[in-house]
This record gives sequence, C-alpha cells and structure tokens, in this order.
Amino acid sequence: MSTYVFSDVHGHRATLERVLERVSPSADDRFFCLGDMIDRGPDPVGVLRLCRSLPNVSALMGNHEDLMISYLGNPGDPLAELNWQINGGSMTLDGLAEMDEDEAAELLEWVSALPSWDQVVVGDRRYLLVHAGVRLSAAVPEVWDDESSAAYLRAQDPEDLSWIREEFWGAPRGLSGAGDGPIVIAGHTPTPYLERMAEGLDRPPIGSDGLARMVRVGEDRWDVDCCAAGGAGVGQVLVLRLDDGEEFYEPVLEGE
Repeated sequence: MSTYVFSDVHGHRATLERVLERVSPSADDRFFCLGDMIDRGPDPVGVLRLCRSLPNVSALMGNHEDLMISYLGNPGDPLAELNWQINGGSMTLDGLAEMDEDEAAELLEWVSALPSWDQVVVGDRRYLLVHAGVRLSAAVPEVWDDESSAAYLRAQDPEDLSWIREEFWGAPRGLSGAGDGPIVIAGHTPTPYLERMAEGLDRPPIGSDGLARMVRVGEDRWDVDCCAAGGAGVGQVLVLRLDDGEEFYEPVLEGE
C-alpha cells in the first residue's frame, strides 16, 4: 500500500490521467487531493469525476471549490458570482451546465461535503494536509498524535486553511521544533511565487526544463502546487508518493 498526495490540478484532466497511468495505483493505495480540482483548465468536471473515482481517496475543499459552492448556493449574489468568475469559474460553470442534472447534483453534493483538512502517518512521520497552509502563530500541542493534531487543525480559521499564503510560507519556522513535529503539505501557492515569499527553499522552483516543481521550505513545509493553472510551458501536475518521496510529474500540454 502506498500513499499519494497531489493538489491544484485546475481542470487539466488529461494531464492528471497521464501521471496516474505512470503511478498505476492499486486498490490498496491511498490518495489525498488537496483541493482546487476545478476552474481555469478545459475539463474541471472531468477532474472532479476522476478524483472522486480514485481508490481510498480523501479530497479537500480548496478555495476554488469554496468559491463555486458559495456562488451556486447564492445564485443571486453578485459578489459571489464576481469572486468566482474572476478566479476562472466560467469553465466549471459551462461544464456543469452540460451534465445530466442528477449527476451534477450528486457531484456538487460530494464537493459541498469535502473537509478542509486531513492528516496521515506514513512510516514514522506525521503529515498535516491542507489546501493553503496553517496560521503558525496558533498554539501547538506538546505531543503530536491523532487527537492533538486534529484539535490543532480544528482550531484553525477555515479561511486560512483555504487562502493563507505569505503568513504561512514566509514565516521564519514551521512546526517541527526539534524535528519531531509534523510536516505540513499544501498547495494553493504556485511554487514559483515562493522565491519572493519564503526563505530556506530546498531548490529552485523552476527546474532546468523550465517547468515548475514542488519545493520544501525548511524542514516541514512542502508546497506541491506545480503551477498547472499556468498552463502549458510552465505548469505540471505532480503526484507525490509519501512512502519514499518519489515525485511523478506530467507537464500540461497545449490544448489540455
């Protein structure tokens, strides 16, 4: 059994399909999708369907899913409509309109129920999984276990879990302390942004091929948003295997 994490596919279904073919998951594997499955790319509904179909999947609510649910739950609210549209919601709205009404309702019910955080232990390391990050000024437990980690995440502002950027990535240190704390894995912030936002990057966010890749900030903050929203030429979809740190990438191609 292996454990995989990915985030911010942003409607690039074909790219996600290719990387999953390389991963070739078994029925025992676990997948964690950290949100922003939708918007901007050409097939956001296809990404939702694909993510939902993965074995033992736990998907999180990203800020784009939150924008969609806010708009669809308040169709007469001009601010909710504007917020979603300026963030690339038109592709998703068009895709939903083409669906069978019952299937669309079922898919949206699934999205509406998505949590804003999760956690997993792989080997001897605990991972806190969120879409955007955590507010590191929050009080931390003396001992990190399932119960205390869940309490720490429940105490976070849900808006921070979906939207935080500089306050998380730019903080001088994370949660590890002496090295026994958890690793926070998040997306939301395309890794090229970290060059002006954070210190202690383990490598340049743009590889020698000109494509974005994951970056570790310090010991315990991992950014897995590889700029798929930017499209072909810079964007990739990453699936990260936590068991051994293997990084599976597929670049976004023109037209997909």
